[in-house]
Amino acid sequence: MLINCKGRLIDLSQPKVMGILNCTPDSFFDGGKYKDETQLLSQAEKMLDEGADFIDIGAYSSKPNAEFVSEEEEVERIVPVVEVLLKHFPDTLISVDTFRAAVAKACVESGVAIVNDIAAGMLDDMMLETVGQLKVPYIMMHMRGTPQTMVKLTQYDDIVKEMLAYFAERINAARSFGINDIIIDPGFGFAKTFEQNYEVLNKMELFQMTGLPVLAGVSRKSMIYKLLGITPQEALNGTTALNTIALMKGANILRVHDVKEAKEVLKICENLKMS
Repeated sequence: MLINCKGRLIDLSQPKVMGILNCTPDSFFDGGKYKDETQLLSQAEKMLDEGADFIDIGAYSSKPNAEFVSEEEEVERIVPVVEVLLKHFPDTLISVDTFRAAVAKACVESGVAIVNDIAAGMLDDMMLETVGQLKVPYIMMHMRGTPQTMVKLTQYDDIVKEMLAYFAERINAARSFGINDIIIDPGFGFAKTFEQNYEVLNKMELFQMTGLPVLAGVSRKSMIYKLLGITPQEALNGTTALNTIALMKGANILRVHDVKEAKEVLKICENLKMS
């Protein structure tokens, strides 16, 4: 399971950790936490020191009912962050969390290695064509609607079966535009109820049927903190538990706020598989 990131072949058969760096004022966990260049660099350095394989940067919160951000503002928020990170940490593999082709293009031209699209090309007709031209790996997530409407779009007859059909269609579309390196993301918390999130996690090994690497993003999400009656800030222990389950069910990338703990889970699970 190799992906080509700026000429570097990354083997995802050995699970990797993607650290989250939000540049948004309204992210559900760390919104507005990193207000200037010093704070952003400090957090990035911390994640890299703890062993992050990728840094995922987003400038448009995708939490339910998130505020609309214009394409221009998204570019203005995110490109300077990419540039300053690569100036200080030039070997960093950065992914950009966006569903807009123009934002993806601007970021890749600034040095980003991966495009991470919550909409799998469904919210921008130019996304797949653009990624195909950029020749970068593409993370496609399962979602219905938009961040503003997805909470109302949770009706499924068989959620995993329908998700597999969704991915089959989206993968075929991506391939038609020459996208070679594809990673799928089940989209925990996106157009899914609390119960559906756990059903998807419980059956996550079925996504290996696609033959593609799988990214799991459960870090500090409501499926954890609502179950436990706590806040996102208190949800690290629950995140670690679900990351462990995700790895045992075949996850190739863990997308997390807390890199050190995720790397520890990865090491334990790898040792268990070898024993």
